[in-house]
Amino acid sequence: MLHGIWKPGAGLLLWTDDAEMPTAIDPTIDALLARRFRVRTAVREAPDTDAVDRAALALAPDAAADALLTLYPGDPRVAPDLRYLVHVATGLDRWARAGRVVPEVRRAEGAWWPRFTLVGGARQRAWATELAAAMPPVLRDVAPARDVVADITRELTDPVVRRLLPDEQARHPFLRALVAGTEFDDASPATSEAFDRWRASLSSGEPTLVLRLLEPDELPDDPAADPYEGTGPDDALWRLEVCLQDEGDAPEPVALRGSDRARLEHAVRRLEDAARAYPRLRDVPTDPQSLDLLLPTPVVTDLVAHGAGVLREQGVVVLLPRAWTVVAPSLRLKVSSPSSPATAESRTVGVDRIVDYEWELALGDVVLTEAELRRLADAKSGLVRLRGEWVQADPATLGRAAHFVAERHGSGDRAIVDLLASLLDDDARHLPIDEIRATGWAAELLDPAAEPAPTPRPPSLRAELRPYQQRGLDWLAFMSRCRLGAVLADDMGLGKTVQLLALLAHEHDVPGDEPPGPTLLVCPMSVVGNWQREAATFVPDLTVHVHHGVDRPTGDEFAAAAGGAHLVVTTYHLLVRDLESLRGVPWRRVVLDEAQHIKNPRTAQARAARSIEARHRVALTGTPVENRLDELRSILDFANRGILGSDAMFRKRFVVPIEREQDSLAAARLRAVTAPFVLRRVKTDPSVIADLPDKVELTVRANLTEEQAALYQAVVDDMLATIRDAQGMSRKGAVLAALTKLKQVCNHPAHFLKDGSAVTRRGRHRSGKLALVEDTLDAVLAEGDKALLFTQFREFGDLVAPYLAQRFGTEVPFLHGGVSKSARDGMVERFQDPSGPSLMLLSLKAGGTGLNLTAANHVVHLDRWWNPAVENQATDRAFRIGQRKDVQVRKLVCVGTVEERIDDMIASKTELAELAVGAGENWVTEMADDQLRDLLRLGDDAVGE
Repeated sequence: MLHGIWKPGAGLLLWTDDAEMPTAIDPTIDALLARRFRVRTAVREAPDTDAVDRAALALAPDAAADALLTLYPGDPRVAPDLRYLVHVATGLDRWARAGRVVPEVRRAEGAWWPRFTLVGGARQRAWATELAAAMPPVLRDVAPARDVVADITRELTDPVVRRLLPDEQARHPFLRALVAGTEFDDASPATSEAFDRWRASLSSGEPTLVLRLLEPDELPDDPAADPYEGTGPDDALWRLEVCLQDEGDAPEPVALRGSDRARLEHAVRRLEDAARAYPRLRDVPTDPQSLDLLLPTPVVTDLVAHGAGVLREQGVVVLLPRAWTVVAPSLRLKVSSPSSPATAESRTVGVDRIVDYEWELALGDVVLTEAELRRLADAKSGLVRLRGEWVQADPATLGRAAHFVAERHGSGDRAIVDLLASLLDDDARHLPIDEIRATGWAAELLDPAAEPAPTPRPPSLRAELRPYQQRGLDWLAFMSRCRLGAVLADDMGLGKTVQLLALLAHEHDVPGDEPPGPTLLVCPMSVVGNWQREAATFVPDLTVHVHHGVDRPTGDEFAAAAGGAHLVVTTYHLLVRDLESLRGVPWRRVVLDEAQHIKNPRTAQARAARSIEARHRVALTGTPVENRLDELRSILDFANRGILGSDAMFRKRFVVPIEREQDSLAAARLRAVTAPFVLRRVKTDPSVIADLPDKVELTVRANLTEEQAALYQAVVDDMLATIRDAQGMSRKGAVLAALTKLKQVCNHPAHFLKDGSAVTRRGRHRSGKLALVEDTLDAVLAEGDKALLFTQFREFGDLVAPYLAQRFGTEVPFLHGGVSKSARDGMVERFQDPSGPSLMLLSLKAGGTGLNLTAANHVVHLDRWWNPAVENQATDRAFRIGQRKDVQVRKLVCVGTVEERIDDMIASKTELAELAVGAGENWVTEMADDQLRDLLRLGDDAVGE
């Protein structure tokens, strides 16, 4: 006879015994017997007999469903165990035909898989219980009956349903994957949870199991007693009341006598399911009059900490006592200071800003006394009574918190920068900073809701400040008075320049008690002219000295020139080259524009910037984090030396936890320390957005030409062959080189080949991307608009600029790193003129910062820089204050290539910036070979018509 056995994890195994085969009836059996039985399995052919080793035929779920649903169970060659499995499959078929199945999405083998599953509910659970009770002994010998039934239904439901579906192509990708049983790339944990919630709603007609935890009756609740007396011994029993709750009704306890039989059976089944999910409910005393469980205190503690979450995942509601709270310790800091900061001179920024402080430890909303802290930390179970309420907390965490507070003796006085830096101490690593309260001038620094004292609009300022720009002036003036380093990190285009110039104008008009002195401003070469023009326009009363050119003064001559100026402007290149001359001037302030230029603290530029003494330091940047959190540390270390500790400490405590582990507690601690010194407004802020038009961002896809596709595939094949045996930097270098080549291929074959060949061939475009650009610009110019085009490759710009100039009969200036300052300024002025060129091409690095090009209301990114922060900087040349039109941003990618796949990934790489005030690129080189192959492969839809 033909036997069947189901092994969880292995599927259906068919085997034959030694008895003579009866006469054939079902041809399906003959087809199965004709196949080779390759697998060996041990089976017990009868109870109380030894297992026998048999040759077996293993069938995967799809094949198993086909076999079981086509077998004739009345055939004499079908053994009872196999007949039982046919019965199970037939039942699943009936559930499917009745519509009691739904899709689900599960993660397996590194991918998301849509599949069908049973809806669930009382009827299906009763059916499964009956199947478990009727299971033949040979199947019970494999695993517990319930587990075998659960595995069969889980594995067979999906192929059973798919046998019933019509043989037609679904339109939606999810439906195609569901019907075909293939993976679905666009799913996520949220997708899986949404399907789970839907399935739960379909079985919501049956009562919900509710487990209600009641406090021990014998524990006193005397407010006059010691809050830790009467906590109760660990053997005190807590009642876990078993209830059923119908929709819209209150939970009702289930009694053993007098309850409806079906309702009682349902409660027993659900309670057994709960005990399987959370096994600590199995070996506890029960109430003989009900289904209630009696839990010792250690079990109660574990139930609240771990079991409740497990039970909720199974659809079981867990109700804690009304006054019970699960709490975690948190630190609170009280800071008091005089109404205004001291004015004594100091060589180190902020060192004389002494404040009084006091550390507190809170448990929930309760600030603990020293006696309470000691007693609570000594509680062994973590479940204690605090001021008349039951609370639970981790004793180990409490011990660390007590140590942190005790080591700092509760209160003291120290410099404000040092005090905030102490929040990064390792002892506080696992403790949230729940609250920082401050009085006096420190409140303006530490309270996010506090507004700095208003600064009168400087009479010499020739500009109207918007409300958020006025607040920026107020904040900069306050930080300057306190001699605390400041990072003004407004989005590109929101007017950081005018806010800094307003500060200088204020100090010029209202000198105050501060010693006079010039401000040194360091910026990229590309924006020196911009600072000159803006200063001449907005603060014409200020003297500006530009330290640049071959004839620039040095030594005493430079000191004299700087001493007679209010603002000295120089470049990062000259900051290093003329460092000794710059050090010889007593600066009132050092300002770094585009401060991301010192994002690497080990560069000569960063070291030089930190080495120049000044009473005040300001960093201006629209991107405080471009790629790594290390960059934020470098910028803040310039503003306030040492506030974020050493590079090694910062990497250990913040970079690794936040970037790799998405540690929200570490991010919160970092924000607590950095927020007082960073003012950041983005264009979506309610106070800002009213001043700006709309920005529409589009990802536009182009197909490759056949020539591009052939070149693309050749680059991919060559790279995969190169990295097959490469390791370390050699492998990374090969991957990065290939990525650059692939982007060049996507731009244009001539860009990659560098052979000087024509842009078009026989009147046809060789690049699908350039053909799309031409069509786009046709429409832009027809509307009388202007456009900026960005590329990261100068050689591509040299190729495109003359072609577009000839195609549209207009000048197309190309601004890149090789253009001189005077030529650059001329390009900007001509483009901003209404009668000037309608198109302007810019290299991303040279034209990505510091330029005001609001004459354009179209931005086209010809090739993608895989860093959203850099792309946004470039876009903000047009989308900034002064823009009067809606701005359309088009980001071009080629279909079926690495450009399209990276574009899909960019969104996930922006999470770092949201978490800690980045984006990345080198992560591509860390991919395994298979992942790289999938990322770089040429899609079937890459080539156009």
